[in-house]
Amino acid sequence: MNEIISLNIWQFALIYLLLVVVLLIMKKCRINQTKLLVIASVRMTVQLTLAGFVLTYIFENPNPIFTMLYLLLMTGFAVYTVLSRNKNINSRFKIITGVALALTGLCIVGFFIIVVVGVNLFNPRYTIPISGMIIGNAMTGVSLGLRVFTENIETQKRRINSLLNIGVTPQKILLPFVNQAVETALLPTLNSMIGMGIISLPGMMTGQILSGTMPMTAILYQIAIIIAICAVTCLSVFCSLYFGYKTLFNKRKQIVI
Repeated sequence: MNEIISLNIWQFALIYLLLVVVLLIMKKCRINQTKLLVIASVRMTVQLTLAGFVLTYIFENPNPIFTMLYLLLMTGFAVYTVLSRNKNINSRFKIITGVALALTGLCIVGFFIIVVVGVNLFNPRYTIPISGMIIGNAMTGVSLGLRVFTENIETQKRRINSLLNIGVTPQKILLPFVNQAVETALLPTLNSMIGMGIISLPGMMTGQILSGTMPMTAILYQIAIIIAICAVTCLSVFCSLYFGYKTLFNKRKQIVI
């Protein structure tokens, strides 16, 4: 098996030429997001470079404390990101969302590492990258689910009020919004599963193959991680919305939005 080809700094720098193409197209289409693209590219580069230095140190000096700290930091940042994008929900809803995202993410990570892979949870080489994929997708799913849920409620306030006036309970009014939001949050994962192996080779599988792993081993890992991602997305979005929507009405069956 051939060794992976390392990129020197000049080879790596060439990839940024593609961003020039993106900038030119954005200018041609009069898309006023040039500043966002530059900021996002710089932040991504800096953050991933720092992560690379940190992970190199952790891998060379394996310690359960380092692994757990990194995992907790990752989870905390994911919760913060979701809540910062959904500032309009009430404080109880935010607590429920944060707890749901953290617990479902950590439980799925634990199951994957300990039961499926069969290694120690404190093994940084497995726990950290797999946690990143699982918790990162949970964060994306919850953010999408909350956005769809709150936007649908906002656009249908008049209909909601009409239903309340004729005696329909808040549960019957809001549950369809919950169900729709869960479905919408799941669709990107389900659609990506349909095309895997034919249209695209996923990132985890590609990375393992490039590093010298046999294709069939990489495929088994990829199937396992995609199922874990599907499960964590479904669980985190469902728990956040199913328990969170109940904070939107009081004991008098009045919806407070």
